[in-house]
Amino acid sequence: MELSVVIPVYNSERTIGPLLERLQTCLSSRMFDVVLVNDGSSDNSEIVCQQLVDAYANVRFISLRRNFGEFNAVLCGLNHAKGQYVVIIDDDFQNPPEAIITLLTKVTTEGFDVVYSYYASKKHHWFRNMGSRLVNTLTTYSLGKPRDLYLSSFKLIRREVVEEIIKYKGPYPYIDGLIFRVTRNIGRVEVPHNSRAEGRSNYTAKKLVALFLNVFIGYSLWPIRIFTISGALLFSLGLLAGIFMGISWLTGITNPSGWFVVGWIVVFATGIQLLFLGILGEYLGKLFMAHSGLPPYVEKSQRERQLMDRRP
Repeated sequence: MELSVVIPVYNSERTIGPLLERLQTCLSSRMFDVVLVNDGSSDNSEIVCQQLVDAYANVRFISLRRNFGEFNAVLCGLNHAKGQYVVIIDDDFQNPPEAIITLLTKVTTEGFDVVYSYYASKKHHWFRNMGSRLVNTLTTYSLGKPRDLYLSSFKLIRREVVEEIIKYKGPYPYIDGLIFRVTRNIGRVEVPHNSRAEGRSNYTAKKLVALFLNVFIGYSLWPIRIFTISGALLFSLGLLAGIFMGISWLTGITNPSGWFVVGWIVVFATGIQLLFLGILGEYLGKLFMAHSGLPPYVEKSQRERQLMDRRP
């Protein structure tokens, strides 16, 4: 199998069928399969996907027990993908399926492990664009990502990198973070970006905060290092300030108010302690969840069309 197309499906009963139809047309000259992962949709997406399995021989469908999140659904799809190259594309038609050939050409001609798409003009909602910029800035520093690389959800990954990504068994996958743990041989290519075909974006403030915390705490040591350095600096400044006040008091230069000094120390020290405890609590919570045996996804069902052996 040359190519696998992984599509996380969430409330896309009206778009997933036309998307599959266009995929069959634009990739007709390729050996490819499609992996649909229903991430706990609340509409009839599951029924539509089951019908698509019956209609196309190269479509497989996995339905998750509940909504685990986009990255978990993508990780599930990567575990079931069989192609030498795996492309991840959303179900909302904002990325035209024809652009898959552009990504495939880029990775095969220039030898990249991963190729991300980027857009001359993004058609996302302003809130999602703001969140993307925030996460992009964060990943530049936490993952060592090049500044000009946009971490699009529409990307193509070589099989060898996929095999490393799917070794992750924790409950908090971040696909781009896992990619940067495996390789830095990453390219980018411009593709068209369309307005959303149906419905509205599922990108919410809650999901943005969850993604921010996942990247900030789960895939980098920067937070704890920042607070460790800050703690050392504050301790040094406090020590120097204490020495200065002691010398001033002994030499009679000044006589600082005792209650003022004690109050400042108590409030400041309490704030620092609570902040440190909060960060350490986040790390310990992630560590506990990762080692608790909690899976990144739970499959409810798996179905694919069985081809009959027609040999005489």
